[in-house]
Amino acid sequence: MQPWIFLAVAIVSEVIATSFLKAAEGFTRLWPSLIVVIGYLLAFYLLSLTLKTIPVGVAYAIWSGVGIVLIALSGWLFLGQSLDMPAVIGLSLIIAGVAVINVFSRTVTH
Repeated sequence: MQPWIFLAVAIVSEVIATSFLKAAEGFTRLWPSLIVVIGYLLAFYLLSLTLKTIPVGVAYAIWSGVGIVLIALSGWLFLGQSLDMPAVIGLSLIIAGVAVINVFSRTVTH
């Protein structure tokens, strides 16, 4: 179970870091820039630990799929960005893809 926790925390760290990129204003603002750098360092460190157990293709598919959905939700909730119906449908398909990988793929170690 531990690699899945590492992956989950890595995804959340990456989402936080990405969410602060706009506030960092090209790394000209100190605190948002530090959050970005620390978030990405933590995310990639935890992803590297995850890859000791979970195959890289599966881990990255989950990382990117869940990250895309969470970033889109973060933009919608905190940055006032809109999500139209095609975006919601696309995000739903990404979630479905991640679910299929986790439930049906034989390459996933549980």
